[in-house]
Amino acid sequence: MDLIDQAAASDLRRLLHRPSRRMLPVLVLPLVLVGSCAAGAWFWANLEELVETPESREVASTMSLSPEDRASLSEIKWAQQKASDEIAELNRRIDAQHDVLKAILDQITVLTSRIDSLQSLTPVPSAASVPPLSPARAVSSVASKRLGRSKPQGPVSIGGAPLIAGPSTAEP
Repeated sequence: MDLIDQAAASDLRRLLHRPSRRMLPVLVLPLVLVGSCAAGAWFWANLEELVETPESREVASTMSLSPEDRASLSEIKWAQQKASDEIAELNRRIDAQHDVLKAILDQITVLTSRIDSLQSLTPVPSAASVPPLSPARAVSSVASKRLGRSKPQGPVSIGGAPLIAGPSTAEP
């Protein structure tokens, strides 16, 4: 009987010490409801701050400024607007130049491919395919170069220029 009592006691202890799964939703549901009510109340109280636009804040803050400060603030806003317009125009020009450069690059690519295709169609003559000069022709070209040079006749100065001959005194 000891074994039966021990088995019953161990089952009973397990049942008593194990939390019930049905209790969990009962405890969590009120916590979720209270939390959502608190969040809704906070949202309702701060609704004006969340909906208020930055322009309305600026108008309220500029009303407390002096007339000189308001004038300088409006000049600063005008300068900011002008600068933003100029930046937008510069961006448009940069985009236009980018498009032009892209078109030029495309044209260069097309021309390069055409040049490559033309070079592949016409074979380039190699140095080996040029017929060498015949030995007789080579000798004659060297000889014509040597003969082509004229030598001055008569006396020559040391610098290499021909001397002008004066009247000869040897004749009577």
